[in-house]
Amino acid sequence: MNLLDEDVSNNKDTKTKNIIKIIIIFIVLILIAIIGIFSYMMYLEGTILRVYVNNQESADVKNLLKFQEDGTIYVPVRAIASYLGYNSYNGEYSNRSEDKSKCYVESEEEVTNLTLNSNKIYKLNLEENSNNYTYIYMDKPVIAIEGELFITTDGMQKVFNTTFSYDQENNRITIDTVPFLISAYTNAILDYGYTNVSENFENEKAVLKNMLVVTDDKYYGVINTTDGSEILECKYDSIKYQEATGDFIVSSDNKFGIIGTDKRTKVDINYSSIELMDYDAGLYLVSRNNRYGVVDLSGNTVLYAENDQIGVDISKFEENDLKTGYILVDSLIPVLRNNKWGLFDTKGNQVVAFEYDSFGYIASNNREAENLLVIPNYNVIVACLNNRYTLLNASGEQPIRAFVDDIYMTISGGEKHYQMTANDKTYDVEEYLDRLGVQPTTNNQTNTSTNTTSNTTQSNTTQSNTSAVNEVTSNQANSETVEENSEQNSDTQQSSGEEQNSEQQGSEQ
Repeated sequence: MNLLDEDVSNNKDTKTKNIIKIIIIFIVLILIAIIGIFSYMMYLEGTILRVYVNNQESADVKNLLKFQEDGTIYVPVRAIASYLGYNSYNGEYSNRSEDKSKCYVESEEEVTNLTLNSNKIYKLNLEENSNNYTYIYMDKPVIAIEGELFITTDGMQKVFNTTFSYDQENNRITIDTVPFLISAYTNAILDYGYTNVSENFENEKAVLKNMLVVTDDKYYGVINTTDGSEILECKYDSIKYQEATGDFIVSSDNKFGIIGTDKRTKVDINYSSIELMDYDAGLYLVSRNNRYGVVDLSGNTVLYAENDQIGVDISKFEENDLKTGYILVDSLIPVLRNNKWGLFDTKGNQVVAFEYDSFGYIASNNREAENLLVIPNYNVIVACLNNRYTLLNASGEQPIRAFVDDIYMTISGGEKHYQMTANDKTYDVEEYLDRLGVQPTTNNQTNTSTNTTSNTTQSNTTQSNTSAVNEVTSNQANSETVEENSEQNSDTQQSSGEEQNSEQQGSEQ
């Protein structure tokens, strides 16, 4: 019995050991499976794109992104606006409509206009009392996808004032807005010895380029966000960041100048005011002793500060959809001196003498008439002398070579028409210019040098061409009538202008 009991006990121990081994193996297999599953889940986690806006994950924004085969990422302008602190609308800010080929986005501080197939975006600072837009360029034009306007992530950064980073290794996209970034650096600047970040909206944009405009409660300076190192010393009375150029307008003792991020002085600090006129032309409006001039981005004088006014008040011409009154028809600068207006090109060459009373037509008696400054499709400016009107092209010449009673705009069915009157007769300006052989531009951004050459050539043969054409139809005969009705007045106006100009030149001498 003892031997049998011992054998049974040994068998039980063996079975127990085997069961324990099996359990251990099973547990090990389960652990391996768990580790495998966990590793696979981690792998899957790494392949899932995650998008963070201001440090908050946003599946909605992720779903808006469109990845192209070339690696470009597009975002829908209107759909993403609300996630970045903006409202969005069809049409243009200054010309409200339901035109889906255009849109604008608006925050409390700024409005930005975009147009299909254009990479040029116009910005209006709502904190400043100005109707003049600034502009910058995106890397690629606005495109349409299923009827919606899309821009690249570079465009998104410029339109909505954000940063965008794509960590492809971790499959993570980070989007941060200016207010979020400013708040993130607010405490850090205290450690650098400053009291606050400038609250000026334009200055806050500097954070997108890893810079902060800071103050010690008395003076202003610029520091690097990464280490607090000085870019501009904290010694200026004011600083204003220029988004388009990346420079800073600084002031000291009520004098203004321009300094770059490399600390190089581009415009000496000796002007009463400085304002960017046009980025492409590289021009700044400057003033000294209530006189105005123009300098370029290197500080070279284009127009001496000896003029009463530079630029036209475009608030009077809202229906013209103008973005600036400083440069008209792409290349001409309106200048007022001694109560007479003239025109200069962007190189500083005078193309029209100081002989006109004003630029633009202000409607008065005609209820249907709208104020008119330029006819955009033909790149011509309305000019006034002794209460009569003519047109000037980009060369400063008169395509119609005459003065008429009125040149104005009417709007019918949402379409704009341009008309002129002479001796109680009304004419369509665009039809008339067509008969004279003036070539219309393809769009408002067309290079005016081509049109100028064409207009100049055509103007030399206008009279003979018009006379020949006038023999064909009665409508064309009307164009001859305009010149006949206004030639006598034109000669009188021009003689008067020449006399005034001679007197002015004599007084200047």
